[in-house]
Amino acid sequence: MIIGSHVSFGSSGLLGSVKEALSYGANTFMFYTGAPQNTLRKPIDKDSTLEAQKLMKENNIDINTVICHAPYIVNLANNLDERKYDFSISFLTGEIKRCEEMGIKYIVLHPGSSVGIEKAVALDNIVFALNEILKQDTTVTILLETMAGKGTELGCTLEEIKYIIEHIEKKELIGVCLDTCHLNDAGYNMTNFDEFLKEFDQTIGLNYIKCIHVNDSKNPLGAHKDRHANIGYGMLGFDTLIKIINHQALINIPKILETPYIGDNDDDKKRLYPPYKFEIAMIKEGKFNKEMMNDIRNFYQNN
Repeated sequence: MIIGSHVSFGSSGLLGSVKEALSYGANTFMFYTGAPQNTLRKPIDKDSTLEAQKLMKENNIDINTVICHAPYIVNLANNLDERKYDFSISFLTGEIKRCEEMGIKYIVLHPGSSVGIEKAVALDNIVFALNEILKQDTTVTILLETMAGKGTELGCTLEEIKYIIEHIEKKELIGVCLDTCHLNDAGYNMTNFDEFLKEFDQTIGLNYIKCIHVNDSKNPLGAHKDRHANIGYGMLGFDTLIKIINHQALINIPKILETPYIGDNDDDKKRLYPPYKFEIAMIKEGKFNKEMMNDIRNFYQNN
Protein backbone atom coordinates (compact mmCIF):
# COMPACT_ATOMS: atom_id res chain seq x y z
CA MET A 1 0.00 0.00 0.00
CA ILE A 2 1.41 3.37 -1.05
CA ILE A 3 -0.36 5.78 1.29
CA GLY A 4 0.36 9.31 2.45
CA SER A 5 -1.15 12.75 2.81
CA HIS A 6 -0.74 16.40 2.05
CA VAL A 7 2.17 17.81 4.07
CA SER A 8 3.70 21.26 4.43
CA PHE A 9 6.82 22.44 2.57
CA GLY A 10 7.68 25.41 4.77
CA SER A 11 11.06 26.93 5.54
CA SER A 12 12.93 23.60 5.49
CA GLY A 13 11.56 22.65 2.08
CA LEU A 14 11.41 19.02 0.99
CA LEU A 15 13.25 17.84 4.11
CA GLY A 16 10.46 19.14 6.34
CA SER A 17 7.90 17.45 4.11
CA VAL A 18 9.64 14.08 4.45
CA LYS A 19 9.88 14.38 8.23
CA GLU A 20 6.20 15.28 8.53
CA ALA A 21 5.19 12.36 6.31
CA LEU A 22 7.23 9.94 8.40
CA SER A 23 5.57 11.23 11.57
CA TYR A 24 2.24 10.12 10.11
CA GLY A 25 3.46 6.61 9.25
CA ALA A 26 3.26 7.41 5.54
CA ASN A 27 5.39 6.03 2.72
CA THR A 28 4.57 8.81 0.26
CA PHE A 29 3.28 12.39 0.43
CA MET A 30 2.09 15.41 -1.53
CA PHE A 31 3.21 19.02 -1.13
CA TYR A 32 3.00 22.49 -2.63
CA THR A 33 6.34 24.22 -3.26
CA GLY A 34 4.88 27.33 -1.59
CA ALA A 35 1.52 28.68 -0.49
CA PRO A 36 -1.16 27.45 -2.95
CA GLN A 37 -2.93 30.83 -2.91
CA ASN A 38 0.00 33.03 -3.95
CA THR A 39 3.14 33.18 -6.09
CA LEU A 40 5.74 33.68 -3.35
CA ARG A 41 8.46 31.08 -3.81
CA LYS A 42 11.87 30.58 -2.19
CA PRO A 43 14.77 29.04 -4.13
CA ILE A 44 15.14 25.28 -3.72
CA ASP A 45 17.88 24.53 -1.19
CA LYS A 46 20.16 21.90 -2.77
CA ASP A 47 21.74 20.67 0.47
CA SER A 48 18.37 20.30 2.21
CA THR A 49 16.97 18.51 -0.85
CA LEU A 50 19.85 16.02 -0.88
CA GLU A 51 19.28 15.35 2.80
CA ALA A 52 15.56 14.83 2.10
CA GLN A 53 16.32 12.36 -0.69
CA LYS A 54 18.67 10.46 1.62
CA LEU A 55 16.03 10.34 4.37
CA MET A 56 13.47 9.01 1.90
CA LYS A 57 15.77 6.18 0.82
CA GLU A 58 16.50 5.27 4.44
CA ASN A 59 12.77 5.00 5.15
CA ASN A 60 11.62 3.24 1.97
CA ILE A 61 9.84 6.24 0.44
CA ASP A 62 10.15 5.97 -3.33
CA ILE A 63 10.62 9.51 -4.67
CA ASN A 64 8.89 8.37 -7.87
CA THR A 65 5.61 8.11 -5.94
CA VAL A 66 5.90 11.54 -4.30
CA ILE A 67 3.48 14.15 -5.65
CA CYS A 68 3.70 17.92 -6.04
CA HIS A 69 0.51 19.97 -6.41
CA ALA A 70 0.29 23.09 -8.55
CA PRO A 71 -1.13 26.19 -6.82
CA TYR A 72 -4.80 27.08 -7.13
CA ILE A 73 -4.03 30.43 -8.72
CA VAL A 74 -2.98 28.77 -11.99
CA ASN A 75 -5.91 28.88 -14.45
CA LEU A 76 -5.08 27.63 -17.94
CA ALA A 77 -8.71 27.69 -19.09
CA ASN A 78 -9.40 31.42 -19.36
CA ASN A 79 -7.45 33.73 -21.64
CA LEU A 80 -9.66 36.84 -21.57
CA ASP A 81 -6.84 38.58 -19.74
CA GLU A 82 -3.81 37.59 -21.80
CA ARG A 83 -1.42 38.83 -19.12
CA LYS A 84 -2.93 36.51 -16.48
CA TYR A 85 -3.12 33.62 -18.94
CA ASP A 86 0.55 34.02 -19.92
CA PHE A 87 1.48 34.31 -16.25
CA SER A 88 -0.28 31.00 -15.47
CA ILE A 89 1.71 29.31 -18.22
CA SER A 90 4.97 30.86 -17.03
CA PHE A 91 4.34 30.11 -13.36
CA LEU A 92 3.42 26.47 -13.94
CA THR A 93 6.54 26.10 -16.08
CA GLY A 94 8.52 27.42 -13.12
CA GLU A 95 6.85 24.97 -10.72
CA ILE A 96 7.81 22.11 -13.02
CA LYS A 97 11.42 23.28 -13.00
CA ARG A 98 11.30 23.34 -9.18
CA CYS A 99 10.05 19.73 -9.25
CA GLU A 100 12.96 18.80 -11.52
CA GLU A 101 15.43 20.34 -9.05
CA MET A 102 14.04 18.06 -6.32
CA GLY A 103 13.71 14.91 -8.45
CA ILE A 104 9.89 14.90 -8.29
CA LYS A 105 8.20 13.20 -11.25
CA TYR A 106 4.52 14.23 -10.90
CA ILE A 107 2.66 17.50 -10.45
CA VAL A 108 -1.14 17.56 -10.00
CA LEU A 109 -3.05 20.34 -11.75
CA HIS A 110 -6.63 21.59 -11.51
CA PRO A 111 -7.49 21.92 -15.21
CA GLY A 112 -9.03 25.38 -14.76
CA SER A 113 -12.28 27.34 -14.81
CA SER A 114 -13.91 28.89 -17.87
CA VAL A 115 -15.20 32.00 -16.02
CA GLY A 116 -17.29 33.71 -18.68
CA ILE A 117 -16.22 31.93 -21.85
CA GLU A 118 -17.60 28.87 -23.60
CA LYS A 119 -16.40 25.51 -22.28
CA ALA A 120 -15.20 24.42 -25.72
CA VAL A 121 -12.97 27.50 -25.95
CA ALA A 122 -11.75 27.00 -22.39
CA LEU A 123 -10.79 23.39 -23.08
CA ASP A 124 -8.78 24.49 -26.11
CA ASN A 125 -7.06 27.10 -23.95
CA ILE A 126 -5.99 24.34 -21.54
CA VAL A 127 -4.70 22.23 -24.43
CA PHE A 128 -2.73 25.14 -25.91
CA ALA A 129 -1.19 26.05 -22.55
CA LEU A 130 -0.20 22.47 -21.69
CA ASN A 131 1.37 21.92 -25.10
CA GLU A 132 3.37 25.14 -24.65
CA ILE A 133 4.53 24.06 -21.19
CA LEU A 134 5.41 20.54 -22.29
CA LYS A 135 7.55 21.83 -25.17
CA GLN A 136 10.22 22.25 -22.52
CA ASP A 137 12.69 19.39 -22.06
CA THR A 138 11.25 17.86 -18.88
CA THR A 139 10.74 14.54 -17.13
CA VAL A 140 7.84 15.80 -15.01
CA THR A 141 4.35 14.49 -15.79
CA ILE A 142 1.33 16.78 -15.35
CA LEU A 143 -1.63 15.00 -13.75
CA LEU A 144 -5.07 16.45 -14.50
CA GLU A 145 -7.20 16.24 -11.38
CA THR A 146 -10.82 15.14 -11.67
CA MET A 147 -12.93 18.03 -10.40
CA ALA A 148 -16.30 18.33 -8.62
CA GLY A 149 -17.86 20.72 -11.15
CA LYS A 150 -18.18 23.64 -8.74
CA GLY A 151 -18.92 26.89 -10.55
CA THR A 152 -17.29 26.85 -13.99
CA GLU A 153 -14.67 24.18 -13.23
CA LEU A 154 -13.50 22.01 -16.10
CA GLY A 155 -12.36 18.42 -15.76
CA CYS A 156 -15.49 17.28 -13.93
CA THR A 157 -16.40 14.75 -16.62
CA LEU A 158 -14.29 11.98 -18.12
CA GLU A 159 -15.13 13.34 -21.54
CA GLU A 160 -13.51 16.70 -20.73
CA ILE A 161 -10.38 14.98 -19.40
CA LYS A 162 -10.33 12.78 -22.51
CA TYR A 163 -10.58 15.80 -24.82
CA ILE A 164 -7.57 17.45 -23.17
CA ILE A 165 -5.43 14.30 -23.27
CA GLU A 166 -6.34 13.53 -26.88
CA HIS A 167 -4.98 16.92 -27.96
CA ILE A 168 -1.73 16.81 -25.96
CA GLU A 169 1.29 16.30 -28.20
CA LYS A 170 3.55 14.66 -25.58
CA LYS A 171 1.08 12.16 -24.17
CA GLU A 172 3.85 10.46 -22.20
CA LEU A 173 3.93 13.60 -19.99
CA ILE A 174 0.21 13.75 -19.19
CA GLY A 175 -1.82 11.70 -16.72
CA VAL A 176 -4.80 11.78 -14.36
CA CYS A 177 -5.24 12.16 -10.61
CA LEU A 178 -8.54 10.72 -9.41
CA ASP A 179 -10.15 12.48 -6.44
CA THR A 180 -12.83 10.39 -4.73
CA CYS A 181 -14.65 13.37 -3.18
CA HIS A 182 -14.62 15.27 -6.47
CA LEU A 183 -15.82 12.25 -8.43
CA ASN A 184 -18.71 11.72 -6.03
CA ASP A 185 -19.66 15.39 -6.17
CA ALA A 186 -19.41 15.35 -9.97
CA GLY A 187 -21.92 12.50 -10.11
CA TYR A 188 -19.77 9.36 -10.40
CA ASN A 189 -20.90 6.61 -8.02
CA MET A 190 -17.87 5.47 -6.02
CA THR A 191 -19.81 2.66 -4.35
CA ASN A 192 -19.67 0.87 -7.70
CA PHE A 193 -16.00 1.56 -8.31
CA ASP A 194 -15.47 -1.39 -10.69
CA GLU A 195 -18.06 0.09 -13.06
CA PHE A 196 -16.41 3.49 -12.81
CA LEU A 197 -12.98 2.01 -13.62
CA LYS A 198 -14.49 0.20 -16.58
CA GLU A 199 -15.94 3.48 -17.86
CA PHE A 200 -12.63 5.26 -17.23
CA ASP A 201 -10.70 2.56 -19.09
CA GLN A 202 -13.04 2.72 -22.08
CA THR A 203 -13.03 6.51 -22.17
CA ILE A 204 -9.42 7.40 -21.27
CA GLY A 205 -7.41 4.30 -20.32
CA LEU A 206 -6.34 3.03 -16.89
CA ASN A 207 -2.69 3.57 -17.81
CA TYR A 208 -3.23 7.33 -17.40
CA ILE A 209 -4.08 7.04 -13.66
CA LYS A 210 -0.95 8.02 -11.72
CA CYS A 211 -2.33 9.25 -8.37
CA ILE A 212 -5.50 9.05 -6.25
CA HIS A 213 -6.66 11.67 -3.76
CA VAL A 214 -8.59 9.66 -1.17
CA ASN A 215 -11.19 11.87 0.48
CA ASP A 216 -14.65 11.30 1.91
CA SER A 217 -17.33 13.83 0.91
CA LYS A 218 -19.73 15.91 2.96
CA ASN A 219 -22.07 16.01 -0.03
CA PRO A 220 -24.50 13.62 -1.71
CA LEU A 221 -23.82 12.21 -5.18
CA GLY A 222 -23.77 14.91 -7.86
CA ALA A 223 -23.84 17.92 -5.50
CA HIS A 224 -21.03 19.77 -7.37
CA LYS A 225 -19.80 21.36 -4.10
CA ASP A 226 -16.32 19.93 -3.31
CA ARG A 227 -16.38 19.68 0.49
CA HIS A 228 -13.99 17.04 1.81
CA ALA A 229 -14.78 14.91 4.87
CA ASN A 230 -12.55 12.71 7.00
CA ILE A 231 -12.23 9.06 6.03
CA GLY A 232 -15.40 7.21 7.05
CA TYR A 233 -17.16 10.36 8.27
CA GLY A 234 -18.80 11.37 5.00
CA MET A 235 -21.26 10.21 2.37
CA LEU A 236 -18.84 7.72 0.79
CA GLY A 237 -18.01 5.84 3.99
CA PHE A 238 -15.02 3.79 5.12
CA ASP A 239 -15.93 0.55 3.32
CA THR A 240 -16.20 2.26 -0.07
CA LEU A 241 -12.90 4.10 0.34
CA ILE A 242 -10.95 1.09 1.64
CA LYS A 243 -12.08 -0.92 -1.41
CA ILE A 244 -10.78 1.84 -3.68
CA ILE A 245 -7.46 2.03 -1.80
CA ASN A 246 -6.98 -1.75 -1.99
CA HIS A 247 -8.22 -2.21 -5.56
CA GLN A 248 -5.83 -4.55 -7.36
CA ALA A 249 -5.90 -2.53 -10.59
CA LEU A 250 -4.46 0.45 -8.70
CA ILE A 251 -2.24 -1.27 -6.15
CA ASN A 252 0.94 0.53 -7.30
CA ILE A 253 -0.68 3.97 -7.50
CA PRO A 254 0.07 6.43 -4.64
CA LYS A 255 -2.97 7.35 -2.53
CA ILE A 256 -2.96 10.79 -0.93
CA LEU A 257 -5.25 12.03 1.87
CA GLU A 258 -6.47 15.65 1.77
CA THR A 259 -8.99 15.39 4.59
CA PRO A 260 -9.89 18.25 6.98
CA TYR A 261 -7.97 19.10 10.14
CA ILE A 262 -9.81 18.42 13.42
CA GLY A 263 -10.66 21.13 15.98
CA ASP A 264 -10.58 20.92 19.78
CA ASN A 265 -14.31 20.30 19.52
CA ASP A 266 -16.84 20.17 16.72
CA ASP A 267 -17.36 23.96 16.79
CA ASP A 268 -13.80 25.13 17.52
CA LYS A 269 -11.78 26.04 14.44
CA LYS A 270 -9.07 28.02 16.26
CA ARG A 271 -6.91 25.01 17.16
CA LEU A 272 -6.72 22.43 14.40
CA TYR A 273 -4.91 19.08 14.33
CA PRO A 274 -3.86 16.97 11.33
CA PRO A 275 -5.81 13.69 11.14
CA TYR A 276 -3.37 11.84 8.89
CA LYS A 277 -1.46 9.76 11.45
CA PHE A 278 -4.77 8.27 12.62
CA GLU A 279 -6.41 7.93 9.22
CA ILE A 280 -3.36 6.17 7.78
CA ALA A 281 -3.25 3.78 10.76
CA MET A 282 -6.97 3.07 10.35
CA ILE A 283 -6.55 2.43 6.62
CA LYS A 284 -3.61 0.08 7.19
CA GLU A 285 -5.62 -1.85 9.77
CA GLY A 286 -8.60 -1.95 7.41
CA LYS A 287 -11.09 -1.26 10.19
CA PHE A 288 -13.09 1.92 10.85
CA ASN A 289 -12.25 3.63 14.14
CA LYS A 290 -15.43 5.25 15.49
CA GLU A 291 -13.39 7.05 18.14
CA MET A 292 -10.84 8.52 15.73
CA MET A 293 -11.88 12.15 16.26
CA ASN A 294 -11.44 11.85 20.03
CA ASP A 295 -8.17 9.97 19.59
CA ILE A 296 -6.82 12.79 17.44
CA ARG A 297 -7.81 15.47 19.94
CA ASN A 298 -6.42 13.52 22.91
CA PHE A 299 -3.12 12.85 21.15
CA TYR A 300 -2.40 16.45 20.17
CA GLN A 301 -3.71 17.98 23.36
CA ASN A 302 -1.39 15.74 25.39
CA ASN A 303 1.72 15.89 23.21
